[in-house]
Amino acid sequence: MKVYIKNCQRLLKVNQQRIKSLLRKALRLLGLHKAELSILFVNDRRMRILNRQYRGVDRTTDVLSFPQIEYSSQLSALSSQQFVLGDIIINLHQAKRQASEYGHTFNEELKKLLIHGLLHLIDYDHEKSRYRKNKMERKEKELLKAIR
Repeated sequence: MKVYIKNCQRLLKVNQQRIKSLLRKALRLLGLHKAELSILFVNDRRMRILNRQYRGVDRTTDVLSFPQIEYSSQLSALSSQQFVLGDIIINLHQAKRQASEYGHTFNEELKKLLIHGLLHLIDYDHEKSRYRKNKMERKEKELLKAIR
């Protein structure tokens, strides 16, 4: 399991070792023992550009995920060899605002966004249907509880 992290903004610091540890634990719980993924931390400006470029939405957002594989169709092949799961981009400035808004710590919000982004990489979705939204929310809660 490999987790690569790059912090491309200067305002907020993150504990990269802790983040790697959390993600490795989540990957193990998901049975993705040979997965590689990249995490990129950005600011509002960069996230707005990316959100506009890839989703056609001209505003910032908290997290974007870019899967490198079609997870559901390649599931059986994933357990036998090293593979790149994808990239998660997190806007740390938005994460800080959301932590304040939701009444929890920055680290708690960051953990939630990491898990949310990870689930998107493995084909979980919250926009296509109510059923899929509920399924994703349940899995998020399960993983967040397990990686504490």
